[in-house]
Amino acid sequence: MKNLTGMMKQAQKLQAKMVEMQAELGNRTVSAQAGGGMVEAVVNGRQELLSLRIDPEVVVAEDVEMLQDLILAALNEALNRSREMMAAEMSKLTGGMQIPGLF
Repeated sequence: MKNLTGMMKQAQKLQAKMVEMQAELGNRTVSAQAGGGMVEAVVNGRQELLSLRIDPEVVVAEDVEMLQDLILAALNEALNRSREMMAAEMSKLTGGMQIPGLF
C-alpha cells in the first residue's frame, strides 16, 4: 500500500511539473522561414501561430500559388519545430521515458 501511495504522489508531482512546463512552453516561440526568408512564421509551444511575415516582393498577383506554397512551408516547419521543442522538454521532464499520450 505504501508503494502505491508513493507512486500516486510521484504522479501528482509529475502532473504539476507538466502543467508548469506547458505554461512555460506557451511563452516560448520558434520560427521558420521559406523562400530564402521571404515568408516567416512564428509559433509558440502550444502550436499557435503568433505571426506571419510576408516580404512584399513575393506578393505577385500572377503567382498566388507560389505565395501559398511558401506560407504553408514556413508554417509547417514552424509547427514541426514547436512539436520538437515540446518533445525535448517532455523528455527532460520524464527522464526520457516514453509515456503514451503525452507527446
